[in-house]
Amino acid sequence: MKHRSFLLLTTALATGALTLTACGSRDDGKDSNDNGGGSKTTVVIGVDAPLTGSLSALGQGIKNSVDLAAKTANKNNEVKGVTFTTGPLDDQAVPGTGQQNATKLVADKNVLGVVGPLNSGVAQSMQGVFAKAGLTEVSPANTNPALSQGDNWAKGEKNRPFKTYFRTATTDVIQGRFAAQYYHNDAKKQKVFVVDDKQTYGAGLATIFTQEFKRLGGEVVGTDHLTVKETDFSGIANKIKNSGADSVYFGGQFPEGGLLSDQVKKAGAHIPLMGGDGIYDPGFISASGESNDGDLGTSVGYPVEQLPSAQTFVKNYQAAGYKDPYAAYGGYSYDAAWAIIQAVKKAVEDNNGKLPSNARAAVVDAMSKISFDGVTGKVSFDQYGDTTNKQLTVYQVVGGVWKSVKSATFQD
Repeated sequence: MKHRSFLLLTTALATGALTLTACGSRDDGKDSNDNGGGSKTTVVIGVDAPLTGSLSALGQGIKNSVDLAAKTANKNNEVKGVTFTTGPLDDQAVPGTGQQNATKLVADKNVLGVVGPLNSGVAQSMQGVFAKAGLTEVSPANTNPALSQGDNWAKGEKNRPFKTYFRTATTDVIQGRFAAQYYHNDAKKQKVFVVDDKQTYGAGLATIFTQEFKRLGGEVVGTDHLTVKETDFSGIANKIKNSGADSVYFGGQFPEGGLLSDQVKKAGAHIPLMGGDGIYDPGFISASGESNDGDLGTSVGYPVEQLPSAQTFVKNYQAAGYKDPYAAYGGYSYDAAWAIIQAVKKAVEDNNGKLPSNARAAVVDAMSKISFDGVTGKVSFDQYGDTTNKQLTVYQVVGGVWKSVKSATFQD
């Protein structure tokens, strides 16, 4: 996708006790990469996500999962001479706030990588700031193709805009087509009404879904748009009822998606609503007063709980006592943070065991070579910075909860 004031990065930094270097902090006048059990360099992994507001459940899961990765790296002494900490910022799912956060993160020389944001629209406002500073950004949730492949990707003219941008979530090119194929081929839907929220993520996803659904022989019987944070969609609901649609596809987030599903059913159109990973959240179900059993949502990757590779992550997350669940993007956030940690590790190893003076550039260069078995499967990046993992899952609301109904590796 898919979506507090700046926390001080270390207690010592708050008291002014550390002497800052170009790449990290140290607690005395000795070599900042002393590996003999003395001082250690502090490397900050920044986090940008909506930590308050309607999408905060997703944002808190991102923040906590990055925190867990940093703590695991420290416990295992993953990078000798380096201690990792996190610096989370709240973007409130607002592009302007995200851009301000990017500027704050860039200004702190201890930050060598950033995990986030959640929303593709927020990412658009941040990419240029990070690129100018040569700071690595890895999103666990952005799905808009243009972020990594340029604005003309749909014409086959792929051009990576920013070499500092990476993501562990697959793109809407994959997700939208996967959804259309399931709706048409598996659910046997022929007449769909498409609605989007006019945002970068939602509108882009709806467009890709529409193109694939038509290519498969399905009919789009109507389209409309709604406005984020509004609550009355009865006009759209009546259009859907009168259109003769046997299904609805919604490009947007769960707060509006849940209300739209509710009002469609109240209008008398007892047909399923499907959306992308933006609606795959318990909040989608709780937003609807009517039962929305049968509604569908796609999400990147396989269900974390069903992945053998994720068992340690799930166990450690629960043991850490975080008050919020890891939610839809926890595994991808952990993997994003771990990719940054591995890139820092390579930068240190390539510089005789010390963090280089051009650490940010070294981390960016190392990211393209990263490959490891992560929580969500194999983690590596292609020439655009996109994940090579193209696994997706369709979920359905059954008995008031989301349950997976089909997982697959997408084949073009």
